[in-house]
Amino acid sequence: MNGQAEGGSGAGAARRYGLETALIGAIVIADQATKALVRGEIPLHDSVTIIPGVFNLVHVRNTGAAFGFLNGVEFPYKATVVALVATAALIGIALYAARESSHERLARIGLALILGGAIGNLVDRLFVGSVVDFIDVVFGSWHFWAFNVADSAITLGVAAMLVDMIGMGRHVPTTS
Repeated sequence: MNGQAEGGSGAGAARRYGLETALIGAIVIADQATKALVRGEIPLHDSVTIIPGVFNLVHVRNTGAAFGFLNGVEFPYKATVVALVATAALIGIALYAARESSHERLARIGLALILGGAIGNLVDRLFVGSVVDFIDVVFGSWHFWAFNVADSAITLGVAAMLVDMIGMGRHVPTTS
């Protein structure tokens, strides 16, 4: 179905995308607020233990992509290149999200989580020059990559999309 038939303009679009738009906005606000608190309260490269041996708050910066990919690599205009790639991915996801049927609630929520997270991290790349990461999960001597609210939203969004994809065949009638 096209966007027009499903309320792709005017008040119909607002109804169709209201939950998703609110979710995206809430993620961006929560992400930026928590990052601002970390920048203001925890010096760069410091750590605050919350649950010993399990959970810390840290202040680190990721100048690369997801999971620190390219973080240790330097090249001319790196921040600009990473921001442009992130912007292109964001546009692609937004275009895909706009084509989702209004009946695909889980997929639409998953895409909204991904978009909110991607926008939150893009705001950092554009205005801070790197992404602020602060959640440090520890298992014994092993530390997971530090992450943030935006990364958590992206991960939950991908999980929702996978669950939606796995369940896609449940509505297809079988032939005998």
